[in-house]
Amino acid sequence: MPNTSMATDASDHPLLLDLTLSMSVGTRRPSPSEEFQSCAKSLQVLRQQTAEQIRLAAAENAYAERMREVTRMEMELAEEEFARARLVWERTREEVTKVERMKEMATRRINSACLEITCHSCHQRFRP
Repeated sequence: MPNTSMATDASDHPLLLDLTLSMSVGTRRPSPSEEFQSCAKSLQVLRQQTAEQIRLAAAENAYAERMREVTRMEMELAEEEFARARLVWERTREEVTKVERMKEMATRRINSACLEITCHSCHQRFRP
């Protein structure tokens, strides 16, 4: 019977067989050093992404600041040009007023000169 006891030994203890199978089939858990390396790598990737986002944000900020400066300069130039245009308009308006006064004076002089012109043959005054 010693032979039969050996043959039935594995069938008498099915738990022993299951434990062996579960150990060989189960998922492997990473060691603490592997977990640390994985976390360190993830942290490094996260830092690189953060650094890239900061670099992009700084570049966008610099671009926006440059655009504000360009816009400010363009506004100053536009204001100066507007001031020059207003000055030209005021000078032109003054010249137009001066020319209108000169026209009125010339018209009065011509009218008074016309009143003095007389025809030598009939001695009648000229009427424009």
